[in-house]
Amino acid sequence: MRTNPWMKLTMDAWSLGMEASSVIGLRALKMAAGGPAAQTEAALMINEKIASTLALQMRAATGGLGTTPHGAASRTVAHYRRKVRANRRRLSKI
Repeated sequence: MRTNPWMKLTMDAWSLGMEASSVIGLRALKMAAGGPAAQTEAALMINEKIASTLALQMRAATGGLGTTPHGAASRTVAHYRRKVRANRRRLSKI
């Protein structure tokens, strides 16, 4: 039986949302503590968002996201999942 590729994409997007939620919570805790670490985290967050968006736009402009709607959507979700996962790992360290 063939699986629906859009269902996998849906689950990947849901996982991205759950991981992003945890990153938001971890960042909020870090920023609530204040001090230099909070300022550094705020600057890092903004710089990461800009860099990630520009990299994705470049991939889209050069055909790196594929030629189908599903391919573009799945590669976009994968792009952001890598970034979010890296932030979750970094922020979870004690």
